Amino acid sequence: MEIWGVKILFDIKNLCISQKSCIFALEIQKVVMKLIAPSVLSADFAHLENDLQMINRSQADWLHVDVMDGVFVPNISFGFPLMKPFKQYCTKPLDVHLMIVHPEKYVERFCDAGAWSVGFHLEAVEDPMPILDLIKAKGVRTCLTINPDIAVERLVPYLDKVDMILLMSVFAGFGGQKFIPETKDKVRFVKAEIERRGLNTLIEIDGGVNTQNASSLFEAGADVLVAGSAVFGAPDPEEAIRKMKE
Repeated sequence: MEIWGVKILFDIKNLCISQKSCIFALEIQKVVMKLIAPSVLSADFAHLENDLQMINRSQADWLHVDVMDGVFVPNISFGFPLMKPFKQYCTKPLDVHLMIVHPEKYVERFCDAGAWSVGFHLEAVEDPMPILDLIKAKGVRTCLTINPDIAVERLVPYLDKVDMILLMSVFAGFGGQKFIPETKDKVRFVKAEIERRGLNTLIEIDGGVNTQNASSLFEAGADVLVAGSAVFGAPDPEEAIRKMKE
């Protein structure tokens, strides 16, 4: 079975076959998501193909693509031209995070460029629903994001309307920031609401993630962790990814 681009193997604990009706009774252990999405923003762009091949070999589940416009955030990263080599050389799903104003102008183009999921910031728009509909119409998974200074309660009305929410654990667009510990409380709050409503919405965390805090974030309820320098800056990036998934 495949969920969110990841092959999941269920453990079948008991198999009972009725002599009269051939009824199968299966006890399936609960599947806990532990997905890692290395951020290509931290890759060595002089050797981009090599870094993408490393991601392909590794236990990484997605490739996280941070798009910055220099307006919503003070930095500029990259846009549509680099989506082509990402798609060409990386076999993992492309998880696109738009840190831009007016995402409604661009989400369809990122979908067409090969994005597997597209997320944008709630605080960057007046009404996220029309933009989410544009993404859904392309058959691409939806994600809604907030910065650390945005009340997590603002996401609650949209939990049943998106595939994933992304909680920034640092402020978008700034490098070298430390992980904000209060993020774990937000994860627990959102996870409790998701479970209370019986939803399948995933929780993604981005910012300051490393091998030291990955386990506690998964324990708090996160499903997906974005890691940049903790992967590409590690002596052994593939080992760093493996450790984060433990």
